[in-house]
Amino acid sequence: MATTNRRRPARSAKSSEELLGFYRQMLLVRRFEERTAQAYTEAKIGGYCHLNLGEEATVVGLMAAIEERDYLFTNYRDHGYALIRGMDPGRVMAELYGRQDGVSKGWGGSMHLFDTDVRQLGGYGIVGGQLPLAAGAALAVSYRDGDEVVMCQMGDGTTNIGAFHETLNMASLWDLPIVFVVVNNQLGMGTTVEVSSAEPELYKRASAYRMESARVDGNDVIAVRDAAKLAVERARKEQKPYLLETVSGRLKGHSVVDPAAYRSKDEIEAVRAQDPVAGLHDRLVGDGVAKVDELAEIDAEIGRIVKAAVEFADKSPAPEVSSLFDYTYASPVPNDSRRLPGEALFPTEPGNQPADPLFPVGA
Repeated sequence: MATTNRRRPARSAKSSEELLGFYRQMLLVRRFEERTAQAYTEAKIGGYCHLNLGEEATVVGLMAAIEERDYLFTNYRDHGYALIRGMDPGRVMAELYGRQDGVSKGWGGSMHLFDTDVRQLGGYGIVGGQLPLAAGAALAVSYRDGDEVVMCQMGDGTTNIGAFHETLNMASLWDLPIVFVVVNNQLGMGTTVEVSSAEPELYKRASAYRMESARVDGNDVIAVRDAAKLAVERARKEQKPYLLETVSGRLKGHSVVDPAAYRSKDEIEAVRAQDPVAGLHDRLVGDGVAKVDELAEIDAEIGRIVKAAVEFADKSPAPEVSSLFDYTYASPVPNDSRRLPGEALFPTEPGNQPADPLFPVGA
């Protein structure tokens, strides 16, 4: 096991272009999430909503390490991954709005972004719910002698639940081509890792399963990309699982409605000082890769993309009430009840209410 240190970016033309591309992607996540938070306050987005603010370097670095053929499973903090993986920003925003043109026709919402075209298979609201499913996908790849890799992202709090240990144990026993990524924002909701975990250096937990692992600075997109590439290459070539821990701060609360009152002023300032987007901006300027006005043009370009996504979501129609039960089951099921909310369970007169196959009139 190893800890990966931060690396300074090279100044070659190729690396400069790559860094600018990473900055553009990180800025897309930042501006999209900021606009998402605004839409939530405008009541255009409902339910649970968790943002990647402060984790942009981790998101972009991880996505740069996997190929189109690989599979991705994430937790509920999934917006940035969806964008960088290749989902259309307008369709992602429409999904957050619960509209028909969303990536899941408005049925998934913030925590369940899913698109088989880009092989992002969720978005899972239950803490750790994605781990067994990701291992199952990796088992399917192994069973077919495929060369795809599964990447399974999770938060630091997930490392304390049973599914984490059970899944890592099976993955190691069965030599599955999967990379587990713990995005350690140092707060499981409002509790610090040091308080909740007997071993706060979470990558070390892999040793219990004889699994290779590493820890990396999650605020450095290059360091994350390089560490994740090593993990993915090992999983692909050796058919072995890997645990990667990325450490970064969370700029806001656990969700958009969390004021993060458990943080002191000094803690808030410390996290802001490590802002990965601002940090990469300053590195690009300081290393002579780009000028301030060039980066401002990128910001303006991203602003237009996010604005267009909002306009697309605003114009997208809401689902029809009649479609409420369309995706209850993947295929027809006998005695499937399609009674709408508010409708009588037992109609007083035949024909007064739509028939319920579970409770037919006169039964």
